[in-house]
Amino acid sequence: MKVSDHILERLRQWEVEQVFAYPGDGINGLLAAWGRADDKPQFVQARHEEMAAFEAVGYAKFSGRTAVCAATSGPGAIHLLNGLYDAKLDHVPVVAIVGQTDRSAMGGSYQQEVDLLSLYKDVASAYCEMVTVPEQLPNVLDRAMRIATTARTVTAVIVPADVQELDYEPPAHAFKMVPSSLGVGRYAPVPADDDLARCAEILNAGEKVAVLVGQGARNARPEVEQLAEVLGAGVAKALLGKDVLPDTLAYVTGAIGLLGTRPSYELMRDCDTLLVIGSSFPYSQFLPEFGRARAVQIDVDPSMVGLRYPFELNVVGDAAETLRRLIPLLDVKEDRAWRETVEENTARWWEVMERRAAVSADPLNPEHVVHALDALLPDDAMIAADSGSSANWYARHLRMRGAMRGSLSGTLATMGPGVPYMIGAKFAHPDRPAIAIVGDGAMQMNGLAELITVAKYYRQWSDPRLVVAVLNNQDLNQVTWEMRAMQGAPQFEPSQHLPDVRYADFAVQLGLHGARVEKPEDVEQVWRQALASDRPYVIDFRTDPAVPPIPPHATLDQITAAASAVVHGDSDRGAMMKQGIKAKIQEFLPGSGKE
Repeated sequence: MKVSDHILERLRQWEVEQVFAYPGDGINGLLAAWGRADDKPQFVQARHEEMAAFEAVGYAKFSGRTAVCAATSGPGAIHLLNGLYDAKLDHVPVVAIVGQTDRSAMGGSYQQEVDLLSLYKDVASAYCEMVTVPEQLPNVLDRAMRIATTARTVTAVIVPADVQELDYEPPAHAFKMVPSSLGVGRYAPVPADDDLARCAEILNAGEKVAVLVGQGARNARPEVEQLAEVLGAGVAKALLGKDVLPDTLAYVTGAIGLLGTRPSYELMRDCDTLLVIGSSFPYSQFLPEFGRARAVQIDVDPSMVGLRYPFELNVVGDAAETLRRLIPLLDVKEDRAWRETVEENTARWWEVMERRAAVSADPLNPEHVVHALDALLPDDAMIAADSGSSANWYARHLRMRGAMRGSLSGTLATMGPGVPYMIGAKFAHPDRPAIAIVGDGAMQMNGLAELITVAKYYRQWSDPRLVVAVLNNQDLNQVTWEMRAMQGAPQFEPSQHLPDVRYADFAVQLGLHGARVEKPEDVEQVWRQALASDRPYVIDFRTDPAVPPIPPHATLDQITAAASAVVHGDSDRGAMMKQGIKAKIQEFLPGSGKE
């Protein structure tokens, strides 16, 4: 058995089923071992190493398991970095296995020689090691898997090409040998009783309790629902926690932040007590004014508590186990006026969203495109939004229910993971439908090439449905709006304008299905066709770049003021002014309530 054979055998023992990768001579030994191992674990060939890393992130996010990606030395290892940073910043367990030049060439400025230990020391700061002798295994690989799993982070194992070809020798029962073992025991840390008592005291004293949940609360849905009922609280969701609670619950106000909803903004503005569970939501300006609310944070990671807000109490513990111990200490709030206000605000918001989706645009209103999907989503759908304006519509118009799962690049907010996320998700759950909502910029950057990966593998999935919806507005729209709103600058066409591409036609050439949609009356019909398709489907929606992603706290005066830059030369100034006012005015129509 070669070292490379042992690595694959150990991955199988860790129950790794796929490795998302791209080949290169720095991992030739591993590739040969894959041939000897009958492609187990399966080598999933991406079009680019960054996409392999994104696919690993998607697999980990949607399965809850540790994912593995692999790449060659030098450029391959470099290409993995962006996807690995996405995993690190969103606290997702991913192990990277990368090649390196032969040991005899190290330090000789050899071809493709990069100091990988230095390069990876940040992204894989929790654990990054190079295997130089066979006896280091299996310990190095086991620790990489175990640390990635328990710390929910990125780890890396670097294996020089010549080491891959050595005969495997296990560590002996001897001095300076490090034996190893498989597995991670299940555990759920819980806080001290005193912390639970103080937490209950703060929550019981509040009259207007707001709860903010993030992805760290995903396994605590029943407990969060019970807590919200006892406290009469409203619950807002960070974007990475969008699938923690169903939006069919009347007190769930939806997303928070710039991409969030008006009722979430009102919930934070008016509450007197805040409980944050499993979230490191970074934008404190969307939390209650400092000094206005007493606040408590619950998080499993002690390094992540005390951030973002002057919390009165930081509680370290697993969300579900902590809430199970906390709830019996809470008093049922008999006065439900606060809860009723939250529910009224939320109901009004969904009416506003429906009206905004109905606003006419040229040719399609992107809000209409995504809103039309909402009612059609299967209850077990997996959804990813790419970074950009598509994330706005995903955050505001899609209501989670049933077993739906959704994610995006939260903290890194990188472009291009939407399609590869869903590829990884389909390997995690081949029996569930997947939908990626991406902008044309992200599609041109990464998505088009990864359609080739989709075409290569979709026949392996028991449910072949993977729908890619491209919001094609020929504009890098989110940056355009940020320039207008934050810099007061008009659209800079040389950087913002994108060429029109026939995305659906390319999909058809690959043997997939596709359609271009330019009429509002065709939107729902094409969604239905795609969700009933016998193969992946690409929909090219021609959307209007002038529809603004209005922040939830914006007033009509602010919308008008934010448009001031366009009078100084913005090519889209007329449409932008018109669409901005049309969208915002939906909040002031009869039945919408007051600002």
